[in-house]
Amino acid sequence: MLRRVVQLVFDNSLPLLLGTLAGLVWANADIDSYNAFVGVHLLPYSHVMLTGENGARFFGLRYLVNDVLMAFFFALAGKEVWEAMLPGGPLHVARRAAVPILCAVGGMAGPAAIYVLGALALGRVEDLGRGWAIPCATDIAFSYMIARFIFGRNHPATAFLLLLAIADDAFGLLVLALFYPVKQVEPAWLVMTAGAVMLALILRGLRVRSVWWYLVFPGTLSWAGLALSGLHPALGLLPVIPTLPHGRTAEPVNWEPSESSNALARLEAIWKRPVEIILGLFGLLNAGVAFSAFGAASYLVAAGLVVGKPVGVVVTGVVAVAIFGFELPHGVRWRELFVIGCAAGIGFTVALFVATVAFAPGYIQDASKMGALASAVAVVTAVAAARILRVKGAMR
Repeated sequence: MLRRVVQLVFDNSLPLLLGTLAGLVWANADIDSYNAFVGVHLLPYSHVMLTGENGARFFGLRYLVNDVLMAFFFALAGKEVWEAMLPGGPLHVARRAAVPILCAVGGMAGPAAIYVLGALALGRVEDLGRGWAIPCATDIAFSYMIARFIFGRNHPATAFLLLLAIADDAFGLLVLALFYPVKQVEPAWLVMTAGAVMLALILRGLRVRSVWWYLVFPGTLSWAGLALSGLHPALGLLPVIPTLPHGRTAEPVNWEPSESSNALARLEAIWKRPVEIILGLFGLLNAGVAFSAFGAASYLVAAGLVVGKPVGVVVTGVVAVAIFGFELPHGVRWRELFVIGCAAGIGFTVALFVATVAFAPGYIQDASKMGALASAVAVVTAVAAARILRVKGAMR
């Protein structure tokens, strides 16, 4: 019984939800003790070594989670993207992947446009403009969970949403790297990251199959290179992911996860549950904002996710079919596509993460986080849209 409960908790990403709720409750009950907890200093470290600036700082609890441990979350996201692009993966054949990829682009452009237009209308571009990427994110775990609830696990709309979310994450990681460096980028340090990739390729050439060799040596070197260069260190493991042995040599009829004996699959097998715990800590440390922080940034982020996502997904789908001649998968019509867009409007993990790097700690950052949390209303809009549009197979 206990084992089934634990599996239910981890399979449905409940640690993130519970951590987020705990952070919200704690911050609104006693903001001083919450801030004291979040600001815990673990070890002193050289500010020069990590950021190239003068002065001394401390290696804090939030830094440990956001910049170090979250690297494993992004590694698993990168693993999903890379594995989907391998032979037999749903993104391997360009024509098969075209529509969800284009819809992912629209699903990012729509929220960004709503956010920027709203900031322009409010005359707040100067102080709110950096948050344009916050509503672009789709939370794979929560969106996929809602799609399974609405359509069922085997409905083509569920697979479509998963592909869209994977492509969305790939573009989101690129946006995070290009537009949100932690300081002025110093490209010379990226030599370390390039060296990490070369070292990983050497390990692969030597037929080293244990994923730990890739994480401990090339992974650490790559993380340090990104941290020192000014790019966000949470992306530090991504350059190493494509070098992991995967065992895919031919395209099978059906796409299935790769064998557990290779490094790429072992990465997920080892880190899936620890990453869920990391996400719980991430929610606890980053979602603790006062309800009074709800402001302009909250409305812009929430509107971008809840309204901009479905609009962007559907409009791009129309363009893909009508202009480029692509086809929607069998069983996915325009009504299903709209529900998919609504389900993709759940921002949570990556939206909260982007909020922490887009704005300095303070009221605007807290307000943007509130908008990301408010995107949970997309669950209601997705279920309501499925009911109203009488989507076949919904919630059966």
